[in-house]
Amino acid sequence: MNDKWEIYQDSKKEWRWKRTAPNGKTVGASTEGYKNKSDCIANAKRNGYKG
Repeated sequence: MNDKWEIYQDSKKEWRWKRTAPNGKTVGASTEGYKNKSDCIANAKRNGYKG
């Protein structure tokens, strides 16, 4: 699988993740913002992130 994962800060300065398939479609995203980047990454890992 060659999905692209993005860990980013939203407009409220909360951390979120997004998973995009090779065809450009979003196939997953965090449902909430996280104050700590490490919490966001932990949630992404529970959803398949290998980074």
